[in-house]
Amino acid sequence: MNFSISSIIAGFIFSVIGFWMLREAKKKSDLRLVVIAILLIAYTYFTPNPYLDWGVGAALCGLAYLIW
Repeated sequence: MNFSISSIIAGFIFSVIGFWMLREAKKKSDLRLVVIAILLIAYTYFTPNPYLDWGVGAALCGLAYLIW
């Protein structure tokens, strides 16, 4: 595995957002937001480069914003 500082920072930022969103989604009882929150927490382990880390994270946050 090849980790860069950018990947680590993206993983930290989007995981924190994911944990917050998971807590709020449980309060709202919205399954779609729970799934997006879990994806935000875990997706950085499966993306091969920092560009995808930031791109997928931004896309998931945008999707959550639209659903919210």
